Amino acid sequence: MADVDDQPTVLVVEDEHALIELYVRWLDDDYTVLTANGGEEAIEQFNENVAVVLLDRLMPGMSGDEVLQELRERGTNCKVAMVTAVEPDFDVISMGFDDYLTKPVERQELLDTIQRLLSRSEFDTIEQELYAISSKQAALRASKPKEELEENNEFAELQGRIEELRTELDTTLPEMNDDEFVAMVRDIEEEGSEGADSEFTGDGQ
Repeated sequence: MADVDDQPTVLVVEDEHALIELYVRWLDDDYTVLTANGGEEAIEQFNENVAVVLLDRLMPGMSGDEVLQELRERGTNCKVAMVTAVEPDFDVISMGFDDYLTKPVERQELLDTIQRLLSRSEFDTIEQELYAISSKQAALRASKPKEELEENNEFAELQGRIEELRTELDTTLPEMNDDEFVAMVRDIEEEGSEGADSEFTGDGQ
């Protein structure tokens, strides 16, 4: 186990106590874990040392969406992963999270997500935006019928922004060694494609 002082801090925000205990068991060896069983407590617990927030969306009182908005209004640079049973809808396009996981979540999936988010802190601003919106694209591809995606203007704008960022990276950072970043974005896109394929096979949707 690493020295506690060297461990990144993860804030788990979840209203189901059993899930809090499970996530703490998964994370406790590698991270300093703070917990909150609701939105109001999450705001109280949050501090400048928190590197990653794992945030449920549907909670009594202050929702995860409201917690996310409050954190972004504070100007914090912490990474936020929504970990929720709520299937993503087109409203996620305008939300300020960095990754989106749909419950149930496996241990390795959660650990990999946290590590990717921590690694992102080393990336350029353009790369960070590309990662975040690629995550939204993948989440929507995995949950929405292809026809609905093709008809949605916001999703079309999202895809257009992804292409703009890719072009900007190619032209402004040609010498940058982005192998790790490119691999991570490719993984996200493949996850979205796999989810989309499973949605569209068998029933014509």
